[in-house]
Amino acid sequence: MGKDMVPKRIFLTKGVGKHKERLTSFELALRDAGIAAQNLVRVSSIFPPNCKLINRAQGLKYLNPGEVVFAVVAENSTREPHRLVASSIGLARPADSKTYGYLSEHHSFGETDQVAGDYAEELAAEMLATTLDVEFDPDKSWDEKKEVYRLSNKIVSTTNITQSAVGDKKGLWTTTIAAAILIFE
Repeated sequence: MGKDMVPKRIFLTKGVGKHKERLTSFELALRDAGIAAQNLVRVSSIFPPNCKLINRAQGLKYLNPGEVVFAVVAENSTREPHRLVASSIGLARPADSKTYGYLSEHHSFGETDQVAGDYAEELAAEMLATTLDVEFDPDKSWDEKKEVYRLSNKIVSTTNITQSAVGDKKGLWTTTIAAAILIFE
């Protein structure tokens, strides 16, 4: 199977669900993300070489109900009223498309979309930078590290997709999900 198992496309998606049952809130988050009709298999965090990042609308066209789909997934849940939850996927792609990149998963409490997204993006970029021998100071701010990565000409882009939500005021389960969906065709 080898090369047949290397995804050619990937898309990012996110969703949120609320329900009295935790499992149902997860299902509703998957529906909101457009991936509830698939059987998700969680995988680790490599952005494949020569893989094309496509938008969600394009990506959903490749999926079929019941299909086994590989995904990098971040999820979080709470039933505590007013508690902020977030799920985020970070992505760092190398300038050389023949080289692999990184995805990261982050799930947190009390972080906004911006904070959780920046953190996930930074995680992915740091993992990629270490494989490409890009020197950086881990104690510098994310903005300072982004500039180092840009100047290295080894990291072409970083991004994230993040879903946050505030726990339902009546105590329903609130679930957030962010995912990178891998497509083989």
